Amino acid sequence: MIVSRATAFIAGTSPNRRPRYPRRVGAPYRSLDKLNADLVECRSCPRLVHWREQVAREKRAAFRDEDYWGRPLPGFGDPEARLLVLGLAPAAHGGNRTGRMFTGDRSGDWLYRALHRAGFANQPTSKDRRDGLRLEGAYITAPVRCAPPANKPTAEERDNCALWLDAELSLLANIGAVICLGQFAYQQAVRAFGRRGHAAPKPRPRFGHAVEVPLGNGGPVLLLSYHPSQQNTFTGKLTEGMLDAVFARAREIGGSSVRGPGSPYPSESSRGPRPS
Repeated sequence: MIVSRATAFIAGTSPNRRPRYPRRVGAPYRSLDKLNADLVECRSCPRLVHWREQVAREKRAAFRDEDYWGRPLPGFGDPEARLLVLGLAPAAHGGNRTGRMFTGDRSGDWLYRALHRAGFANQPTSKDRRDGLRLEGAYITAPVRCAPPANKPTAEERDNCALWLDAELSLLANIGAVICLGQFAYQQAVRAFGRRGHAAPKPRPRFGHAVEVPLGNGGPVLLLSYHPSQQNTFTGKLTEGMLDAVFARAREIGGSSVRGPGSPYPSESSRGPRPS
């Protein structure tokens, strides 16, 4: 079973007919809730729609009794965040299953442990979107919102998705640091903030772990990190200490609005919208 209101969106439509999403954002969104309500209905990229829903129907044997999300993923976290964490795209049996960024796969295990150690998350685990996880001072998103086959979106799919990130950034007004998990995230962060008038220095620094790239015109600092994929973590290319160092630097840039590790965590419900 696919948990999806979007399934009926183009019911009876030929797969060759161009879908009507994404629409141009004529007027700015006033809230992340409204943005996410539109985002989860997006069917702009036929290949991605087919793949995400096929995966959600067929499932992995270990998750055969679960209802997959099977839709585009909204961002997750604190709307007042000073730290943005930018990935690549949802994993087919991770976020595409659970409905939350970096949730339900090994990459997310690494990421949320690091967020917790750095004082951005109230718990070190992220199993599903109703598990009580809260972020304070951080927001997680991705340039591509649907799980792509082989984790490789096409250039057209990447560009179709750009408006969602653009709209999201317009609502995240306090971002001072962006952790870019992988080279793809770095490239898309440079593009997205460039569209907002915050250009990268020239020549643009090459991607590398712990490289810092300050953006112009009052833009945030990009903090580059290897992606916590199994390819990197199993081989030791990325260690927990290396990831912790990047988050520690993000805390320094974030300033006093970010909790220190071990500080009491707010008991309020999660800051920011969550998929329902």
